Amino acid sequence: MSLLVVGLSHRSAPVSVLERASLSADAQAKLLHDTLAAEPAAEAAVLATCNRIELYADVDKFHAGVAELSTLLAQHSGVGLEELTPYLYVHYEDRAVHHLFSVACGLDSMVVGEGQILGQIKDTLALGQELHTAGRLLNDLFQQALRVGKRAHSETGIDRAGQSLVTFGLEQLAAGASVEDWVKGKRALVIGAGSMSSLAAATLARTGVDEIVVANRTHARAERLVEILGEAGTAARAVAMADVARELTRVDIAVSCTGATGLVLTGEAVATALGLPPLAPAADPATVARLSDADRTALAEVAAAERAGLLAGAAVPDDAANEAGAVRSEAPAPDAAGCPVDLAALADAGITFAGPGVDALNTAPAVDVNSLELHGSWAERAERPQTGAGRGGAVPAGPVKLALLDLAMPRDIDAAVHRIPGVRLVDIESLAEASADAPMAADVDQVRSIVSDEVAAFGAAQRAAHITPTVVALRAMAAEVVAGEVARLEGRLPDLDDKQRSEVTQTVRRVVDKLLHAPTVRIKQLAAEPGGAGYADALRTLFDLDPETVAAVSRADLNDADVKNRGRS
Repeated sequence: MSLLVVGLSHRSAPVSVLERASLSADAQAKLLHDTLAAEPAAEAAVLATCNRIELYADVDKFHAGVAELSTLLAQHSGVGLEELTPYLYVHYEDRAVHHLFSVACGLDSMVVGEGQILGQIKDTLALGQELHTAGRLLNDLFQQALRVGKRAHSETGIDRAGQSLVTFGLEQLAAGASVEDWVKGKRALVIGAGSMSSLAAATLARTGVDEIVVANRTHARAERLVEILGEAGTAARAVAMADVARELTRVDIAVSCTGATGLVLTGEAVATALGLPPLAPAADPATVARLSDADRTALAEVAAAERAGLLAGAAVPDDAANEAGAVRSEAPAPDAAGCPVDLAALADAGITFAGPGVDALNTAPAVDVNSLELHGSWAERAERPQTGAGRGGAVPAGPVKLALLDLAMPRDIDAAVHRIPGVRLVDIESLAEASADAPMAADVDQVRSIVSDEVAAFGAAQRAAHITPTVVALRAMAAEVVAGEVARLEGRLPDLDDKQRSEVTQTVRRVVDKLLHAPTVRIKQLAAEPGGAGYADALRTLFDLDPETVAAVSRADLNDADVKNRGRS
């Protein structure tokens, strides 16, 4: 059996795909059960976070395992296999171990060095133990990953290479100012009371926010979080989820991280909280479908420019722009002659845009720029307004009245709120863009060295453990031979007294032990080296060991490991 991981993360897939592929708690449990029911897998664990979904399994066939695990991920995520496949990565044996250890150390995180992943790995192990899908290999693997992650954080300065996702998000909202100065005098709303929301509340409290309001579907959990914040000296109160809209009118910052499958904060709710008209509805798919592929792409480019305020130079004489949800700034517009859109084709479809040389904006129906894939190649040729953390972190032209941090996957906050004047949104996607160019700390190299050493040690331990049942079976066979010979000797020499019989027995045992000691020690050393798995087969062949005896020893070891791991969890 061999370790295999199939997954996707923020490094391999766009946030839109990760968002759709997110797994609920029930879906994770069903995925684990179905993985074990599949022929190639004997153990399974699923690591599902806001920016990664990975399925670990102990498989006996590589190609069949990859095919089965990929299919199961597609089935349970709801994303078709053909669509999902280009974003999947596969790691096998030592590479799979190296990947998980790197993840545990924060090397593969969106924000390098963040420590929250350790808690998520612990939860993954606990779920596998609870559902009895994690056997000896995955128990050993995830326990060791936790130890490696803790070692990296205690022995290096990897924490300095990045911050927690919450801290990083608040830094993006602060747009260059210190978080402490930015939150001074502000009130915050935290939606959710889980681990990430609690961390957000604690971070806000530590940075000095004036008041924290906690909203959660289970009011008791919100009250508990408020109690903890109060004990730390922060003014806090709990409200029901039904009161979120009202609280939005009173706060300056809102952080959301729930397990909801739909939006928690809609564009309409945010606009209403700021006393503004609601955003325009999404475009009619049939309207967009009438366009050619080239025109749809070009329309998206114009939409990107419109969203970024690059068509701000155009005067819109009627209410059409407001109906379309257009957000204007003072940025100059590019010459419409450079626009790649076939304006005649758009006009036939009932879609026009305002700009120099372009007729007044008249959308019928309104085009929601978030419903299109944004390429922005045309927009790149124009001068851009100041931006912060990527798409979701664009700095509004005027003062920021409401700062929103969405740490949920799938998203809690409607991405369209970035078009509302006075709103600044930072979400998982914009955090990924902002962190892509973050400098790597020197400590990262030290952590990578730790990971390499730990992978080698884990592989050696696993290979040595693989041969242990064979060595135990060999010694058990030797003990049976000794017992048989001693019994035969007693039949031939019945006059031996107890002392003599004991001395003879001990002598024979010592001879056998000495003969077996050097070979068994050496074979364990050889088996721990790369490619050493074949020594177990050689030992079984040379001594004609019963495969059932070896398997029985392996099952006993596995049961012992389960007992010990249940005691740790």
